[in-house]
Amino acid sequence: MTHSRLISRLCCAIALFAPLSQHVSAAEPQRDHCVVLISVDGLANFYLDDPQADLPTIRHLAKTGARAEGMIGSFPTVTWPNHTTLVTGVAPAKHGVIGNNYLDRATGKPVPFIPDPLFDKDEIVKVPTVYDAASHAGLVTAGIIWPATRNAKTLHYTVPDMAGDDAWPRYGTPTWMEELRTAGIPVEKHGTWVKDSAAGGVLRDWLYTKLAAHVLQHHAPNLLLVHLIELDHVQHRFGPRSDEAYWAVKQADDRVRDLVEATKLSPHADKTTIIVASDHGFFPIEKDIRLNVLGRQIAAGTEDRPAIRCVSQGGGCMVYVLDDARKAELVAKLKDVIPTVDGVASVFTPDQFGQLGQELPTSGKNAPDLWVAAKSGYAFSDTATGDDVVAPRASRAGTHGYLPDQTDMLATCVLHGAQIKSGVLLGKISNQDVAPTIARLLSIELPTADGQVLSSGIVPQ
Repeated sequence: MTHSRLISRLCCAIALFAPLSQHVSAAEPQRDHCVVLISVDGLANFYLDDPQADLPTIRHLAKTGARAEGMIGSFPTVTWPNHTTLVTGVAPAKHGVIGNNYLDRATGKPVPFIPDPLFDKDEIVKVPTVYDAASHAGLVTAGIIWPATRNAKTLHYTVPDMAGDDAWPRYGTPTWMEELRTAGIPVEKHGTWVKDSAAGGVLRDWLYTKLAAHVLQHHAPNLLLVHLIELDHVQHRFGPRSDEAYWAVKQADDRVRDLVEATKLSPHADKTTIIVASDHGFFPIEKDIRLNVLGRQIAAGTEDRPAIRCVSQGGGCMVYVLDDARKAELVAKLKDVIPTVDGVASVFTPDQFGQLGQELPTSGKNAPDLWVAAKSGYAFSDTATGDDVVAPRASRAGTHGYLPDQTDMLATCVLHGAQIKSGVLLGKISNQDVAPTIARLLSIELPTADGQVLSSGIVPQ
């Protein structure tokens, strides 16, 4: 597909699904209702229609509820920006989490958002979230390893999506952590399980569902956010539609089943809405694109301070020109050369960043000078050594980060339960629609959201 056709396609998708900001009107907040937003990280929409994917729980929720025929994510289609869009209803340009990381132009070093090692929520999320709105309306909120929520003041019960043995003791809700220990839930093992690349993800997803069941039954939240992670990990290692991925799909469905059963034992059981969503789909990868090698070949700079620095977002890439004196010259050259690299789908200049929902270099100091998107089968690498700009990988794997409106990159969205119609197909939606829909279900206000309420799937009140 040509560069211009890709831009046109993305423009049409964003224009269709990013209408003007709408005011989500509210009556009295629904204090006897609960919305559970379950993110199954990496659950591509295509799995719902794949006969090899064993998804009895999620398919039942879709059949007896409302289902999107694909959800368009935010670019880059990686975890931290897309989870933040799910709870704010706006693109990264507005909420501020522009990637899983970015480059500090002053130091020339990447700064991670993932997994919340440096910043509290209020330092990086620039707009109100739906859990902020719920808390301000007097509702009870909870978050279980939801990205970009470290020290979130409006999550009453929470543990962060962070590694390290001290992460939960330091940033989890202290009184709840003590309750969980008393209940025999092994929260102290989380740090160890995060380090276990073999079985840790399965154990972690099991643990997260145990935490969710506890908070649902003992604290009756009106809004609960849960993030399940193992499917994403497996697909990164083995690729989508691999035998291992199909196993992980079933594991994720089992955890959703556990969460559905837990809602039935909660005080809000008869007035609970479950939303199963994901942050992105998945592409297989067989080759790496090393734009830092290309940058070195174009303008060497110094060993400690390259003139050009590229930061991978999987199938997307940020390109920073750090030589201010030559910036215009180097940006122009990169714009001409990068499209000729095998595996590159598109290059976006700042005047096109709005199409991507990304902030401009002039308005955000963290923004790159160019964004680049790869084709399926290719992923960007941060490697700067060697002479090969494109190199085969040792084995097939998988990733995301690509332009969002591509079939295998579409995310999942299923709604079921109280206030949701049965057997409704919502068509293709935007992930900006999730937050305002949650606000409508709880009768709270989220006027900053740009997405639209998925009203065709909601029973009129």
